[in-house]
Amino acid sequence: MTKPIVLLGALDTKGAEFRFVRDLIRAQGVETLVVDFGVLGEPGFVPEISSWAVAQAGGGALPALRADQDKANAMRVMRDGLAKIVVELNEAGRLGGVLAMAGGGGTSLACYAMRHLPVGVPTLMVTTVAGSGDISGFIGTTDITMMPAVVDVAGLNRVSRQIYRNAAAAIVGMVKQPETVEATDRSIISISMFGNTTACVQRAREQLESAGYEVLVFRATGTGGRTMESLVDAGFISACLDITTTEVADDVCGGVMSAGADRLLAAPRQGIPTVLVPGCVDMANFWGEDTLPRQYRGRLVYAWNPDVTLLRTNPDENREIGERIAKAANEASGPVAVLIPLKGVSQLDSPGGPFWYPEADGACFDAIRSGLRPGVPLVEVDQNINDPAFADLAAQVLLDMMCGT
Repeated sequence: MTKPIVLLGALDTKGAEFRFVRDLIRAQGVETLVVDFGVLGEPGFVPEISSWAVAQAGGGALPALRADQDKANAMRVMRDGLAKIVVELNEAGRLGGVLAMAGGGGTSLACYAMRHLPVGVPTLMVTTVAGSGDISGFIGTTDITMMPAVVDVAGLNRVSRQIYRNAAAAIVGMVKQPETVEATDRSIISISMFGNTTACVQRAREQLESAGYEVLVFRATGTGGRTMESLVDAGFISACLDITTTEVADDVCGGVMSAGADRLLAAPRQGIPTVLVPGCVDMANFWGEDTLPRQYRGRLVYAWNPDVTLLRTNPDENREIGERIAKAANEASGPVAVLIPLKGVSQLDSPGGPFWYPEADGACFDAIRSGLRPGVPLVEVDQNINDPAFADLAAQVLLDMMCGT
């Protein structure tokens, strides 16, 4: 039996819109459960879970929120209450998927609640902010589907009705899809990848899959690294082949694909077998060349495409990156090893390549060598990171760790 679709919305201002979508979903034979998080007034229709209940779940009282007229506090209370209710509904088996429609404030509340659900639970956010640039703050490391509202969620008209029809059909389709359970207990290995390490990762992945493991590849674009590490922290990942640690370079240089100062630390701290490689640490990422910060003008850059400019890291930056890699390895509570490709850390950083800069690479490698605590294996390979021999060795080192050899 299909579980209910939970609708999240401010029914004091968007009651007509939610009634319209609720009826569309019910007409397709799926039960709905409406949760109201409106604060200002009474709902346009009676929901299954009232804004009073949401406020109470968030540790507040709706009359007080209305009287205080403190929007920031009201947002915090309703956000926390909404997340608590959504989690409880999911744990009780009363949530098949979630659909919300809102402007900026409502999108923040609804997405906060959706981010508390496990990956794979259908979540659809119809929002006015979907086409407004960086929406990573709303999505985080989850799989929320963002759908542009096109017009404001304020009334029913010939445009909004079609958008809402599409949204209702989309969430129903997600929820009604047949559940499939894979008959496998294979351990999951995560690998980080970038365009400049694709050859290495593809070959290593094939080796690991041939050994019977399931492999998840994460693009090292900031969000990818954060997602990988959130799954490690959540216990989904059994081992990590962190080949592409370029997000550390972005964090050091202020690039646009940083995954934060804690990047690299999740797998070592969780104690799962981990191989760390200074992959693509020769580059920090920026958008078009005209966006390059002033302090980097005149530095060696490479136009990867018209929208992405790569800054070649220098010895000082590489030294700090190496120190971070060593620090991560030193904090490992389980098996860990560091592999160094002596003939370059990326496709561009190879002998004769546009980013070949042995002094900068050497600064990174020296920082790793001097920074590692005794007992952490350090394997230096006289290969480029994308050479087949390096990929094979990286995969084998991880497999040996997982087998306890």
